[in-house]
Amino acid sequence: MTIELSTIQTIAMAVVVLYIGKFLNHNFKFLKENCIPESVTGGTAFSVITFIGYKTGMFNFIFEDSLRNIFMIAFFTTVGYSASLKLLKKAGMPVFMFLIASVGLAISQNVLGVGLAQILNLNPLIGLATGSMSTTGGPGTAGAFAPILESYGAEGATVVAMATATYALIVGSLISGPLANRLIKKHNLLEKRDGVGMYDSDEEKKTPLDPKHVSTASFQIIMAMGIGSLISNYLSKAGIVLPSYIGAMFAAALIRNISDFTGAYEVHLDIINIIGGFTLTIFLSMTLMSFKLWELQGLALPLVIMLVAQTILIGVFAYFITFRLTGKDYDAVVMTSGHCGCGFGTTPKALANMEALTAKYFPSPKAFFVIPIVGGLFIDFFNAGIITLFMNILH
Repeated sequence: MTIELSTIQTIAMAVVVLYIGKFLNHNFKFLKENCIPESVTGGTAFSVITFIGYKTGMFNFIFEDSLRNIFMIAFFTTVGYSASLKLLKKAGMPVFMFLIASVGLAISQNVLGVGLAQILNLNPLIGLATGSMSTTGGPGTAGAFAPILESYGAEGATVVAMATATYALIVGSLISGPLANRLIKKHNLLEKRDGVGMYDSDEEKKTPLDPKHVSTASFQIIMAMGIGSLISNYLSKAGIVLPSYIGAMFAAALIRNISDFTGAYEVHLDIINIIGGFTLTIFLSMTLMSFKLWELQGLALPLVIMLVAQTILIGVFAYFITFRLTGKDYDAVVMTSGHCGCGFGTTPKALANMEALTAKYFPSPKAFFVIPIVGGLFIDFFNAGIITLFMNILH
């Protein structure tokens, strides 16, 4: 039996999948403690149902998901609005050093993924699917780039990328605590703590949820998407291959920085972030509910090898590089535990890692200032460029 859903029905089903995720997260402590997004939980559960239907031949779904790209572009447009040069300059050296660590990790993840894929006689683009698009980028970036890899001939890239992103969400927490505890004991950092309190994480001005502001923020997103489409079309004609949302990200960043430096108009970032969260949730639900788990069967062992290698990489990189770049003190340890989250999961995962560590030891306002700025604002922007560079090299 084939169940074919129209565009509206597909979006409605995505919302149903989201509520399935809410139910599962509410009832299973493991999912909530590991900060697994509801869209990921629900989408994965639904994909298991479709897998059973496929294997038994009882049913299959056909989705009309043409609006999925619109939600994706809208989300990454909101990411572009976070790229403020003024904020980066104001944040100073700690943010800059952690950004260097994050960019270095993203490049390393891609090099490792592509290298292992070649060793295992797989399409290098499958290796790229286990790299920074899924680990540093998380489910959102994985869902955006993986279909492009499939269009380049990497069959099963979407399933591999989303499986990697889900794995990273879980493992990023498991390695964070032991790694941080070892650094603290090895360097005797509890007796070397500097004074704290000089960092204020509330850098962005809060915007009241005024209906006029909501309208303005929505219009700013739509304008950036429109300008971005012109940028993407121009670059495409010039022979430069970029994901469809890159132009919108650049347009949004341009609009944001003009606002910052001229004050001619206001960008309502709080509202833009709320809209971004909504569009990301729908996009992920639509992506994950069309998961074809059966495409993983032929990649099971190579995928396990690549995931283990990526786990070792994040542990070694955080321990030896992130810790040193961020100052080799207690705050650096907290940021290192956060990097295990945002470098192998998502920014909320990073904050959860740091909260668990500081609850055991001492507060670290500096870490809670740095991580959201890099993990929540800048790294998505840089990571998109890194992934695009690798795709153009490999394609």
